[in-house]
Amino acid sequence: MASARQVETKESKAKKIAEMNKRVIDLCEKLIREIEKNENPFIEIPIRGSANVFFDEKAKKIVLGDKIAKRYFFNVAHARRFMQTMLVASYVKKDLLENDLTATLRDLYYAKKHTIKGTKEDTIDEQKESDLAIVDLEVAMESFRERLHLRAEPKGRMAGDLVIEDSVRGKVDTIDLSHMGSGGWAVPSIVEQIEFKKADIEYVLVAEKNAIFDRLNEDGYWKKQKCLLMTTAGQAARGARRLLQRLSTELKLPIYCLTDADPYGWYIYSTMKYGSMALAHESDRLGCPEMKFLGMTITDIEHYDLKNVTIKAKDVDVKRAEEIKAYDWFKAKEWQSEIKKFLEKRIKAEIQALSSKNLQYISNTYLPEKIRNKDFLP
Repeated sequence: MASARQVETKESKAKKIAEMNKRVIDLCEKLIREIEKNENPFIEIPIRGSANVFFDEKAKKIVLGDKIAKRYFFNVAHARRFMQTMLVASYVKKDLLENDLTATLRDLYYAKKHTIKGTKEDTIDEQKESDLAIVDLEVAMESFRERLHLRAEPKGRMAGDLVIEDSVRGKVDTIDLSHMGSGGWAVPSIVEQIEFKKADIEYVLVAEKNAIFDRLNEDGYWKKQKCLLMTTAGQAARGARRLLQRLSTELKLPIYCLTDADPYGWYIYSTMKYGSMALAHESDRLGCPEMKFLGMTITDIEHYDLKNVTIKAKDVDVKRAEEIKAYDWFKAKEWQSEIKKFLEKRIKAEIQALSSKNLQYISNTYLPEKIRNKDFLP
């Protein structure tokens, strides 16, 4: 059975590589035809600005609109970005897809950065430029960077009673997330090859902070509560967001999120649940609309008597709160109430503030009580 699955995975992967190769070739052949006709070659790229992003209330996700921009080669304002997008396309096809290799965003930056012959002009000055060119290519080809064999640095860890299989170039590793020690299993940046084999878990608890993951893991919280623990180590990487969505849709597991009681923590939650404006074109595969917000909230500060361990909000916190208050995906009355309390009191609290009660208060009291009472925000 294992070998049959392995063959099937190879065939499926080969088909996906061939499809992406064809998309790159089709794009380039289109440009060649335009050049041969003495036309100005152009790439059609969906506009990713706020004017072309909206919230789909029914689907519970941030989506990209249908506005398209044309990027022309013979245009002073477009030429550099056009060239960078073509450099990315060349690297993806010749270096990655044809050799079935993956590379980091940093690898691509260095591979394509050089001084143009006969000039003092570099193809790419900073990695931010090549990163933007990658996004241009993925949206132009209606794909995503993982299928282009590009990956970011991995970020996130997990622990719990879940057995997975991870395939790398034909080799299948069986990994038991209940035996990963104090550090947990590191979530890779590409997770399409992960298969869920055995799960004895009732829900997923995703924490914004590494420190909270370490506390809960040391306390054996996932064993006592039959859950799967994850930390995103701040803003969740695409690999972590994709894996959460798969756990929700494929295993039908409830997903609960735990962040600091501040606008930045709340926004981290919203990007995992609804997607983000910057990656609106990927909301279908990155959004987790069934996710619930467990805490912390300004109400928690009052309910758990944490007033003496709060932090005074800064001007940037207040500005961020005012911004998210206006977002359509924060319009639920429960969120409007919490943001209003934040703006009135101008205080915030870290999850670790619960340690002022006792070190294991979060494991023994706060989380079990919140989940038992279904004290969630939408």
